[in-house]
Amino acid sequence: MSTASKIPHGTLPWFHMVGTVMCEAARNAGLSPDLTVSLVERYSDGEALSDGLVQGLRFDIVAGRPTYRIGALPAEPADIEIEVSAAGARALNLLSASDPRYPETLGRLLDGGDLRVTGDIARFGTWFGAALHDAIVERTA
Repeated sequence: MSTASKIPHGTLPWFHMVGTVMCEAARNAGLSPDLTVSLVERYSDGEALSDGLVQGLRFDIVAGRPTYRIGALPAEPADIEIEVSAAGARALNLLSASDPRYPETLGRLLDGGDLRVTGDIARFGTWFGAALHDAIVERTA
């Protein structure tokens, strides 16, 4: 993908791209119609959006059907909650999952408190992993 067609990290169009990529990956994964799980990712130091939301994303699978919303409430609950600094998110979203710096960066962010994850991401299944991350990285400027 050319640099010109990449979307600047953290912008509203970027969050829309992330939500779209996640929904497409979920639909292609052949999810069980019994699967219901939610994820909220918010930037701990993110900019305020409308309606009390901050930079982030809410992603839901309800009865096997994925949806997303741009923005997250500061204390919005979900089955899986990810709170990350904007700089931490950018650092991760510029590295492919196979990049040797990725696990080092992830570990540094977790150890330093710039990234906190509660809940079990494995509830989404194997489609929610390196290939999804790399599809987002490929489109991120």
